[in-house]
Amino acid sequence: MVMFLFLVVALAVVVAAVTLSVVSGGESGPLPEVAPERFQDPLPPDRPVNRADVESIRFPLVPRGYRMADVDDALSRLGAELAERDARINDLESALAGAQAAPHTPHTSLDKPEPEDRP
Repeated sequence: MVMFLFLVVALAVVVAAVTLSVVSGGESGPLPEVAPERFQDPLPPDRPVNRADVESIRFPLVPRGYRMADVDDALSRLGAELAERDARINDLESALAGAQAAPHTPHTSLDKPEPEDRP
């Protein structure tokens, strides 16, 4: 019985302390609202993305990990640039294959002129 009374009194003291601390709030009042951290896109808009650009990407943390819109924007930009590079590589490879398959015709203008026989 004594132990039960001790626990009830301890619980009452804890509840009173928490209530006073919440109600009083200190002299500064409630904490001010903090502006959410925004993603600063380090990907260059005026040139293709390189490896250092990708490695420099740091997404701000939010309560559940990362802001999905920031990650989606960065991934779609990288995907578009990779698709563009793949298309350019395919174009260059097909042009090279076409140039290698074409028959080689010697240029007569670059050949040395044959010496003429003089009497």
